[in-house]
Amino acid sequence: MRAVAPAIGLLLIVAASAFAQEQPEVDCQKAVTQMDLNICAGQEYQAADAELNKTYREAIAVMQETDRELGDIDAAYVGAVEALKKAQRAWIGYRDGQCELAGFEARGGSMEPMLVSGCLAELTRKRTAELKELLEARGS
Repeated sequence: MRAVAPAIGLLLIVAASAFAQEQPEVDCQKAVTQMDLNICAGQEYQAADAELNKTYREAIAVMQETDRELGDIDAAYVGAVEALKKAQRAWIGYRDGQCELAGFEARGGSMEPMLVSGCLAELTRKRTAELKELLEARGS
């Protein structure tokens, strides 16, 4: 039994390193294979998500300032941060469900990841635009 444990550990390390390998470089301007299209759609979503996270952090900071300003008037007016967090959590649930649904067009097929990632990227860009409008309205 003692000899089996190191072998299993080694097998797990090899399997984990195989999963951890980076995806191949793809020229997304020339992508034609479904695997390349899936990779590019995933990269597009990752970029959109990074921009959303940056904008969301800015929005949180602005809503914290809003809460400070309103709290000086009346503590009952505070709640902008919580409202933003509540809206974001609800949006994430909507996004995830909507994009899962979008994948059913090619459910189980090689195109499904591209459809889901494309949906995620599109909805994420729209949410980022909404948050940027919020920031602009607050003069940020």
